[in-house]
Amino acid sequence: MAAHGRPALRDLFDESPTPHIAHPPRTHHRDFYVATDGSFRDAGGGLGAVIETRDGTRVARVATTDTPPDNNVAEYRALHLGLDVLAARAPREASIGVLVDHDALASNVNNVVLAASHPDRSPPQRVSVPAATRNHWRGIQARLSTFEEVRAARIASDQNPAHPLANAPTQYEHVNREPDRCVLPEPPESTGATEFPPPSRADRNGGGGRASD
Repeated sequence: MAAHGRPALRDLFDESPTPHIAHPPRTHHRDFYVATDGSFRDAGGGLGAVIETRDGTRVARVATTDTPPDNNVAEYRALHLGLDVLAARAPREASIGVLVDHDALASNVNNVVLAASHPDRSPPQRVSVPAATRNHWRGIQARLSTFEEVRAARIASDQNPAHPLANAPTQYEHVNREPDRCVLPEPPESTGATEFPPPSRADRNGGGGRASD
């Protein structure tokens, strides 16, 4: 659970695993955080996104109906939407924390981020996306490449603040009328202490995958 008095998305990111990437304490110095979720139902689904700065200032919320063919595709569409909204409000040099409740999506995001900095541009593990979402995956990759630094964390569905927006988009359509905000976070506070990756985070998913801070 989030610690009292701290920004919700920053808390969730700090406390969640980031597949293939060590999670040192300084990762809470992301400039922006974007949480996304997609839902699928026979009667129609939805997409939701919540964006905050490091200091907890809300940048945007989005709730929209959608008709994805399945839940996996919905998750990719939601992240594509969230990154599009973020890209219009954040500078290119920003560091981004992505929060999703979909294991494969979080893994794929971190795989391509690590591949971009590897000499042969190969990911630690094979990237596989649903065929029906390949266009959205290309859009996600294009957005990821526009930011200075990105990593994705896997959070629980019941902790995802975008979950209700995606699952009841008509009930939350008022969030789309919130005024646009282009805000920058306050400068990160300096502890003055040397920071080391917590073993539980640094060693997580350590079975042969590369790790980077």
